[in-house]
Amino acid sequence: MNVTEASPKEVSQAETPFSNLTPDFVLDAVESMGFVSDARIYTLNSYENRVYQVGIEDSQPLIAKFYRPERWTDKQILEEHAFSFELQDLEIPVVPPMLHEGNTLLNYKGYRIALFERRGGRAPELDCEDTLYSLGQYMGRIHAAGQATPFEHRPSLTVESFGSKSREFLLANNYIPASLLEAYTTITDQLLEKVTARFDLIDYTPIRLHGDCHPGNILWRDDKPNFVDLDDARNGPAVQDLWMLLSGEPERQHIQLANLVEGYEMFCDFQPKELGLIESLRSLRLMHYVAWLARRWNDPAFPMHFPWFNTERYWAQHINELREQLFALEQPSLKLMPDF
Repeated sequence: MNVTEASPKEVSQAETPFSNLTPDFVLDAVESMGFVSDARIYTLNSYENRVYQVGIEDSQPLIAKFYRPERWTDKQILEEHAFSFELQDLEIPVVPPMLHEGNTLLNYKGYRIALFERRGGRAPELDCEDTLYSLGQYMGRIHAAGQATPFEHRPSLTVESFGSKSREFLLANNYIPASLLEAYTTITDQLLEKVTARFDLIDYTPIRLHGDCHPGNILWRDDKPNFVDLDDARNGPAVQDLWMLLSGEPERQHIQLANLVEGYEMFCDFQPKELGLIESLRSLRLMHYVAWLARRWNDPAFPMHFPWFNTERYWAQHINELREQLFALEQPSLKLMPDF
């Protein structure tokens, strides 16, 4: 695959990187790729990038994704695209970008764009054992491919990238209210110490991951899962793609895990020791998420859709969540059911 070199600097990198994306601009961008729009356009639920469903005359609508400037390099985006095609070639149900004149990463007036087939579906029923078994099978197939070679350009999920750097950004930019600063610094010091110790204790081999495999990124269609949005694909422990499919009380999670792993091991060896990373990964996700909101706060879409963020009450709640994670890290790790 080739790429038409994008020119992100042509887009304002100040506080509103998507301010030019009016409906007419989006339609013009899609039509510049050779499509004829029927002028129907719907904004889809995406904040990091901007994603639209665009109606096409005498054809199915397509999905147009405008990448946030400066988040990923061209090489990192193309590596994500290549991974999705690799999975598609293995008949794993993913949604790869469409090709236009041999390219998947397109350019329109400085914006980097990818077009996708629209694929509908519903959320998977995670209380259904057959659904979990099937999810495990497909995740095992994804990870079997992911083990072949790591990403060269895309980042890795580490304590530093998700935890330490998130904390540093919030403190350096004075997001934590003065009344809660001591509590925040104390709890994050303790949490990062325990998470680091856990990562040092558990030896694992990083593989290519979906990276953000929560139920909202899985569409159940034709009796199988369709995995969408590989935008957060990165190197990391395999269990990162599994733990977000577990929920509820420990007894319920044991049953869910057993069904997932039973399907998973049809195609890929599961490493039970990685279960000891789940609460650490959950802690890092919490820290990364709030720093993500803070980093994007100058984007007008964020105050509009997350009005509860950056209030004293919010930070108090976040500190309590981190305290709960500190407690969870001191509890026995989730394990496979004895009869598995």
